[in-house]
Amino acid sequence: MPEGPELHMASRFVNRVCCGLVFSGSVEKSAVSKNREVPFQCEAYIISAQSRGKEVKLTLTPVKEEDGSPSATDGEAGSPGQMDIIFRFGMSGSFELAAVEEIPKHAHLRFLTRDCPRQVLCFVDPRRFGSWAVNGSWQPSRGPCVMLQYEMFRQNVLSHLSDNAFNKPICEVLLNQRYFNGIGNYLRAEILHRLKVPPFERARTVLEASLHKEPTDELTLSKKVKVKLENPDILELCHLLPMEVINLGGKGYNSDRTDGSSAFAAWLRCYDVSGMQTLRDANGRTIWFQVNRRNSLRLAGIPCTTWSTGPPHGLPPSLVPEPHQVMETKGWSNSAGQTASLEKRKR
Repeated sequence: MPEGPELHMASRFVNRVCCGLVFSGSVEKSAVSKNREVPFQCEAYIISAQSRGKEVKLTLTPVKEEDGSPSATDGEAGSPGQMDIIFRFGMSGSFELAAVEEIPKHAHLRFLTRDCPRQVLCFVDPRRFGSWAVNGSWQPSRGPCVMLQYEMFRQNVLSHLSDNAFNKPICEVLLNQRYFNGIGNYLRAEILHRLKVPPFERARTVLEASLHKEPTDELTLSKKVKVKLENPDILELCHLLPMEVINLGGKGYNSDRTDGSSAFAAWLRCYDVSGMQTLRDANGRTIWFQVNRRNSLRLAGIPCTTWSTGPPHGLPPSLVPEPHQVMETKGWSNSAGQTASLEKRKR
């Protein structure tokens, strides 16, 4: 699933390929998409993009020709107004620029250029979980972007630690876009792994340490940056790791492992890495992690039916239930007091 870095790189891609292009006509929607039509038609307009966490905004701006170059009409009489379209990528959304004769499969929204050879900017979404909102704005339920609004993001988390949301395990809270806008499944695994934080530790317990990490006024800016890079806390890593992915280039996470994802695959240390263990959280999402002595005790009492690849390596034998042992329970309680659903199993 595309996460914050992938959406930010998608916005940069749109700005790069659309630079100098003038689009024309109506916006075309595929017949199979359940998203609404985009009621925009213009003889000449340009497209720009920006991202915020797990959202991308396309701005369609009508233009007129002046001295051979397009300029915004600024809502002149008879011309359509500027339109913003907010995209959420779902499981597989992305943007592509192609020739009109080579429109990719699963292109569910299309913007055609005016000049020949004609090209088309496409929102491509094979699994069709993505969506767009016409004349939309950033979703108010989402918090500040972990990449582009770091200070606001940090303050938003630390000022709400008393909320009930932080009673849950840290692995679940990291996916809560109200606080961690831009973090997804692979980033949460990498963040927790690099800090050696047990995934089912209570979120408040983990995050309270960041309350006491305030920068000292005596330090210069360069020294503050050095401290942040050498000894980041979990909130700093929520910013630093997405930026690392962006700086890798390419498209970042790619579920089919094609199109330049080798650098990204080499960057991963935990997510989908051989030798790591997996469990499902209370929301059914898979969390990747490495068992060590500290968090093996956190996994005590988790029935082996939750392990997709067998009991985690390093878990004391005394904590591993035999296949015939109690499997009547419908759930297990972790250190945060949450319950993960299980399938009943008897021998």
